[in-house]
Amino acid sequence: MPTRLSNYFLRTLREDPSDAEVIGHKLLVRAGYIRRQAPGVFAWLPIGLRVKERIERIVREEMASAGAHEVHFPALLPREPYEVTGRWDEYGEGLFRLKDRKGADMLLAPTHEEVFTLLVKDLYNSYKDLPLSIFQIQDKYRDEARPRAGLLRGREFTMKDAYSFDYTDAGLDASYQAQRDAYERIFTRLGLEYVIVQADAGAMGGSKSEEFLHPTPVGEDTFVRSSGGYAANVEAFTTAAPAARSYEGLAPAEVLATPDTPTIQTLVNRANEVHMRTDGREWTAADTLKNVVLALLHPDGTREIVVVGVPGDREVDPKRAEVAFQPAEVVAATDEDFVKYPALVKGYIGPWSSEGAVLGEESATGIRYVLDPRVADGTVWITGANTPGHHVFGLVAGRDFVADGTVEVADVQPGDPAPDGSGPVELARGMEIGHVFQLGRKYADALGLRVLDENGKLVTVTMGSYGIGITRILAIIAELNNDARGLIWPKTVAPFDIHVVATGKDPAVISVAETVVADLDENGFEVLFDDRAKVSPGVKFGDAELIGVPTIVIVGRDASEGFVELWDRRSGERTRVALGDLSAALTV
Repeated sequence: MPTRLSNYFLRTLREDPSDAEVIGHKLLVRAGYIRRQAPGVFAWLPIGLRVKERIERIVREEMASAGAHEVHFPALLPREPYEVTGRWDEYGEGLFRLKDRKGADMLLAPTHEEVFTLLVKDLYNSYKDLPLSIFQIQDKYRDEARPRAGLLRGREFTMKDAYSFDYTDAGLDASYQAQRDAYERIFTRLGLEYVIVQADAGAMGGSKSEEFLHPTPVGEDTFVRSSGGYAANVEAFTTAAPAARSYEGLAPAEVLATPDTPTIQTLVNRANEVHMRTDGREWTAADTLKNVVLALLHPDGTREIVVVGVPGDREVDPKRAEVAFQPAEVVAATDEDFVKYPALVKGYIGPWSSEGAVLGEESATGIRYVLDPRVADGTVWITGANTPGHHVFGLVAGRDFVADGTVEVADVQPGDPAPDGSGPVELARGMEIGHVFQLGRKYADALGLRVLDENGKLVTVTMGSYGIGITRILAIIAELNNDARGLIWPKTVAPFDIHVVATGKDPAVISVAETVVADLDENGFEVLFDDRAKVSPGVKFGDAELIGVPTIVIVGRDASEGFVELWDRRSGERTRVALGDLSAALTV
């Protein structure tokens, strides 16, 4: 049945909402698709639900093609399964927690691995029941510290999450590939460019993780790629570390006065002024070892101070640090931390000790000290001497100091070598639209999901997890498909197939428009009919442009002569078409 604007629950706005940051968010609000309820929380209006449903329909079709069966879980869940897997604490402040009237702890699910696992445990007990793939399309809840960009980063969002269950690793590989292939088909049908990158599994866990990223300047993720085919998000990038070198014959380390040099740049300037190199080359930031003090907030409430040594031409990347030290939250050290640990001399921190490198003993400051992989044994550095106004020159890793381990927290820079040897990498921005994980046996082990194999032996099930952000995809499509006048939806997800606009007050025009709409409806088109009697043509055209149905039929003055105007919103082209030829023109 055609949808008539005269009684449709839709109101468009002429001004951009004050809280909207990106164009897609502005247009979705102005065109009546969504309304803000709270930061990162939106109500869906009828026309918005139609687009969302069309995206979900494509996802459901491809999930069915991949052999997955749809289920539906509640968003409100008990604490216990998440406590068993450790994620009740690991999610930290990102988890919405609440209590019921009896005082039982509950949560709004950020993801559903635990309850999917328990469902299969409850119903299946034999290898003959496997492989199994099940999925749902469900709202998720994460208490984002900084929700932004409308639907792109919200606190409530809709996801498709699928889970595969196998009893062999080979079975998991096959299930994983089937889901991965389905994702490629989904994003192709949606018209979304994507890059598949290696990713960190994060709180999900597992042995293998890949993200589908849509390249976009407004993306929240940075990823790297080489001309040879390597691709990874920065959190998963691994440094091509140099081999250890011999330090035989190297000069001993020397402590030199470097007053007023608390920063890398002031240190480099001072070194080139009064401590020139013997080989004639100038000192650079890459010759220095920067020591960054971080505070780790562990899930059990403890606070740990750690010092990270990175080459002086690098910065600590917060996202890489978050992954390296998970599940702890990583924050900058405070003045109170420096007071508590007086061995940390601001601007002059270093791992050097006059006693040299002693394995198994504390660092010079008595605090856990970890290094960037580039600081290999035998490499030579300038770094702090743990004394105000002094640095150590010629400090040799492995000879003069050792670390408590290596850590990948330094920023990735254009030109860094890809770890697979496929050449230098470039950096780009992207938005995550899908993520696939080989979870392995983490959740099945924790929750006791086992089945009998061919020999009657109990084996632990191995799992995969596969997520697609439905509402995020909708927001990205809106961000990509618009012009100065409004949205322009791709036909695959547009809320309606045809938008019919009747102009003028002539009863004959209205009569022709009614006939056109009835014919289109009979031919299987979903039609939005602007039949508003007291609205000017200019307002109707403005609303049509804003709403963004890609094909518009204008029934106006030429209707009495048997003609309408076909308006291609994407190209802007308008074509005069005889009424008898309209259906054929629309099916081309």
